[in-house]
Amino acid sequence: MPIYMDIHIVPGVKAKDVAEAHRKDLFHQEEFGCKCMTYWIDEKRDSIFCLIDAPDKETVKELHSKAHGLVPNKIIEVSSSVVESFLGRIFDPEDAISSPDGLKIFSDPSFRILLVTRINDPALLRHQLGMEKADDLLSRHNAFGRQHIAEQGGTEVEHDGPGFIASFDSAGKAMVCALNMQKDLSVAESALLGFTIGINGGEPVGSSNKLFGDTIQFARHLCAVCKPSQVAVASNIKELVSAELYQKNHNRLLDLPPQEEDFLQSLFTKLEERWQDPDFGTAGYCKAMAMSQSQFYRKTTALTGDSFNALLKDFRLEKARKLMKKQRYSISQITFDSGFTSPSYFTKCFKKKYGLLPMTYIDLQH
Repeated sequence: MPIYMDIHIVPGVKAKDVAEAHRKDLFHQEEFGCKCMTYWIDEKRDSIFCLIDAPDKETVKELHSKAHGLVPNKIIEVSSSVVESFLGRIFDPEDAISSPDGLKIFSDPSFRILLVTRINDPALLRHQLGMEKADDLLSRHNAFGRQHIAEQGGTEVEHDGPGFIASFDSAGKAMVCALNMQKDLSVAESALLGFTIGINGGEPVGSSNKLFGDTIQFARHLCAVCKPSQVAVASNIKELVSAELYQKNHNRLLDLPPQEEDFLQSLFTKLEERWQDPDFGTAGYCKAMAMSQSQFYRKTTALTGDSFNALLKDFRLEKARKLMKKQRYSISQITFDSGFTSPSYFTKCFKKKYGLLPMTYIDLQH
């Protein structure tokens, strides 16, 4: 059966209340063909996350409704191995203490600090640098990265694509790991590799249908505006790191004011929503955001170093490249699926950005 994680937002929730609700779930689980595996509770953030092996989402709702009436705010399907890599367990903590009446009470928040790195496509690196030089650079990046993640008590998370996603329960350790990873490569090597780092913290279930999807997505947005010599840090991480560690490394960190984070989030959200629409551009974005084009141009270039049209073009090219990795599409199909209106213009833009023709890149993948 599939495994689901749900979220309950309950103001003022306490660990004992959740333990009692979980015991009621266990009492009714067989009736619904489910297995209630464990849960996480964060009293500070009023959130509860349950992990349940169940036939479908509707059954999860029905079980909770009958057991205690706390219907989930949202349910997503998850992989048990990915949950374990993010959160460290998929069953109750081994050190949980039972009360005299057999109630197992524990308070174990699910908030995690995620370190996300971005590097260039290995196939493009090998084409640009040659097999030997590219593989040496990638090998050192992978070896040093895994070494530093392990040294700081982090866990590498399985994901599609190059680079790392690592989960930490300490913001300080995540930052030390990132700074150490950054030291292993020269600025020139980092630039060749396209190596950037973003750190963000969050909960496992949000607006995304992927585990920690919102947290990972914003960390990737930070990577997109970060220089190879910097570590981009979300404002919620800055609050969790010691002032001494932060000040000592301030010149190596990129931290945006909250209003710029909001703008960055909005900018990339709109790109995700509209990148396949060939009619989408600056005017459409400004209208949606009730912002003048001159104001929008200033904010975008100050934050990303590019105009919105250049950013949109690069975003579409990245999406097109990912489509090519999945399947051997025709150039015409890729052109229109990625929001371009002309195969010749798409080919010209692709060649300029990546240094090879689209068909050559497709041949490298397949």
